[in-house]
Amino acid sequence: MTPLQFEQLYDKEWDELELSLDRHAAAPSARAIAGARFTELYRHTCGHLAIARGRSYPPHLIDRLEHLTAECHQLIYQQRELGAGALLRIITRDFPAAVRAHSAYVATATALFLVPTLVLGFLVYTQPELILSVVDAETAAEFDAMYSGGAQSIGRLRDVDTDWAMFGHYIRNNIGVAFQCFAGGLFAGLGSIFFLAFNGAYGGAIAGYLTERGLGHIFYSFIVTHAAFELTAIVLAGAAGLRIGHSLLAPGRQTRVQSLIAASRQAIVLLYGVTAMLVVAAVIEAFWSSATWMPVSVKYGVAGLCWSAVFAYFAFQGRHAR
Repeated sequence: MTPLQFEQLYDKEWDELELSLDRHAAAPSARAIAGARFTELYRHTCGHLAIARGRSYPPHLIDRLEHLTAECHQLIYQQRELGAGALLRIITRDFPAAVRAHSAYVATATALFLVPTLVLGFLVYTQPELILSVVDAETAAEFDAMYSGGAQSIGRLRDVDTDWAMFGHYIRNNIGVAFQCFAGGLFAGLGSIFFLAFNGAYGGAIAGYLTERGLGHIFYSFIVTHAAFELTAIVLAGAAGLRIGHSLLAPGRQTRVQSLIAASRQAIVLLYGVTAMLVVAAVIEAFWSSATWMPVSVKYGVAGLCWSAVFAYFAFQGRHAR
């Protein structure tokens, strides 16, 4: 299809969308943009923009579609940016839809995190002395103490007395890791790649070491529940960083600044969801995972429910929302 044929095919929809925007500009208090029709036109136009960019259609056509979608986006989110309705929309629709839309980046981030985890875990398990190439002897001894059978609260640091203090520690640590994985994307994606691989390797090395030491049953029962939210969030933060990096490496017909802005708008929804998941993970880690009175079988059962819920949420939630 030529650019002219493409424009002739969809020009009426674009005109209708422009007319709706003009009506709202003339009478902002009127509900000129309400209804499924405006949402449908906006969604179609976003698809048209993606096609036009992919086929490298003329700049004037892409500019028109970019302007249209940007105006619609600003108007929709200006109306919904505050309140419980906006939060509910992000949870029930925008966040899972954004994860599916970035599935290629999510898959890449998953591989970058998971492969080093498995490789280092196996190597340290078979050669325990390799743990000293990842952490020093004192840190290794601290992990021994944190996951020993005599630990009063599993996973708690020696200088922290309460679960609330550990909750603050987990929030600070997890947000820091996720930020590194995301912000590293500004270095053409190399930073995101590094932090995903590094954190995967670090976690795998610790897991391999504790397993070889005979502490695996305590360690895995501790991490298995909150990991559904924490590790998923870190991978998604890395995926958002990879999206940013790709926008800088391959801006297409846009300038790099324009491409970065567009990618940031898409990735910001991922960060909203990542932040929420890390808070949930910290709550579980501090008040559930660390409990020594809870039977291991119950922890694994709850963990199975959490992992199933996370996968189902991203696979199915919001697919038919309008």
